[in-house]
Amino acid sequence: MFDRLARLPRWIQLLIAALIARAVTFGSPLLHVDEEFYFVTAQRMVAGAMPYVDIWDRKPVGLFLLYMPAAALGVPLGIWAYQAMALASVTGTATLIARMADKAGFGRGALAGAILYILCLNFGDGQGGQAPVFYNLFVAGAFALVLPAPEDRAGDWRRMARGVLALLLVGLAMQVKYTVLFEGMFLGLWLMWREWRLGSGLAKVAAYGAAMVAAAVAPTAAAWAWFVAAGHGDAFVYANFTSILARRSEPWFRLLGAALKAALILAPLLILAGFSRHTRVEGDRKPVRDLMFGWLIAAVGGFAIFGSWFNHYTLPVMVPAAICAAGALGSHERGRRWAKTIVIAVFVIGQAVLISNAWFRGNARQLEALAGAIGHGPGCLYVYSGTSMIYGYTGRCAVTAWIFPSHIARERENGALGTDQLEEVDRIFARRPQFVVMRPPFIGERIEARDRVSAHLKADGYRLKGRWPIGDQMLSVYEARASGAVSPRLAATSSE
Repeated sequence: MFDRLARLPRWIQLLIAALIARAVTFGSPLLHVDEEFYFVTAQRMVAGAMPYVDIWDRKPVGLFLLYMPAAALGVPLGIWAYQAMALASVTGTATLIARMADKAGFGRGALAGAILYILCLNFGDGQGGQAPVFYNLFVAGAFALVLPAPEDRAGDWRRMARGVLALLLVGLAMQVKYTVLFEGMFLGLWLMWREWRLGSGLAKVAAYGAAMVAAAVAPTAAAWAWFVAAGHGDAFVYANFTSILARRSEPWFRLLGAALKAALILAPLLILAGFSRHTRVEGDRKPVRDLMFGWLIAAVGGFAIFGSWFNHYTLPVMVPAAICAAGALGSHERGRRWAKTIVIAVFVIGQAVLISNAWFRGNARQLEALAGAIGHGPGCLYVYSGTSMIYGYTGRCAVTAWIFPSHIARERENGALGTDQLEEVDRIFARRPQFVVMRPPFIGERIEARDRVSAHLKADGYRLKGRWPIGDQMLSVYEARASGAVSPRLAATSSE
């Protein structure tokens, strides 16, 4: 059986590996709060909602456009669809990882390195449709387009055109998430440096650089121009750029914990990559290897600079790290001997992580029970804290543009939304949502926001309909009484 598998094309072997690695997650609508929100936002966009105006977030519009085909299918079919798209993206990225490992002289370990990428995604919340799961394919494609070769000559327009195309792919990746900026900057500077080393003059190198910058900026400029034409240019700029700088930092102890966890997630690949650095390769492979290690350094630097260090911020680092790790897995006798053991160990631990995540975060059956209790009637819904996927499963209207619960509920978002959190709570209850959902208090929550919501629930005539489990938490559902009236005291600041 294994001999038969080994004779299959590499991309099919990697697809099988990805299917096995991610099988326990398929169909679950509660893999991560981020992708739950991406799906709901795309649903609302299909229905005509305007990003940054009718539904607010900081992510580039390209990410939501990516989700729209799946979201148009509704639930639960759309959940399976976006996860199938993520599976295809992972398989494509892993195939490019193996190809670039071959070009770097790490061919013996190329398949093992690509499989490790697939498996390590499960450690960094990449088991579903996180943004880097998709944009890693664009970035890997960009680097694969411009790998140095012995026959490269200065001024070759075909090679330079590939460089411009590579930066266009980076630009498209930036419209999935802006964190790709540092990898793109490294690639552009490396291409200019290589052109100079090949013998091109400074004027030609500068023109080449200008063309690459234009290509990289073009997708974001096009998105901005579209919003300007629609009369929402300011909203686009604030959400995509200004609000990022206004967001508060997490407490130092939480940042330290996140950094340590991220280091642990990346440790297997980075350690193997370190061993690969001294692997002997043929002379014409050295430029490729140097580019791969430079990419890895740029990816680690970009991860470190952003400073949030959430688990999924490790995902972009995994691509160059897996390429570089292939050297240790295939070029060293000890690495080849231990490769299967490493792959099996990472697979088993990764599956344990996924099962643990499912227990803590919940499953489709729990979400369907909660959505069934709320129902699909005409009254609107407000999820103060909990999963935004409740909107997707009930189809109920929203009473605020800030439907990602953390935006109103978290302390770090205070002053970085373009609206005052407490005033927005007042406006929400002035619109009289039929149902309100709250999870128990959590670390990082703005207590004043919870107190304001609780005061409205009491003063505006809401009753507790019941509590339903989602993962390890019980979510409380409050329903407006038919005769309830909005408290004049609390609605005093709610005029629109």
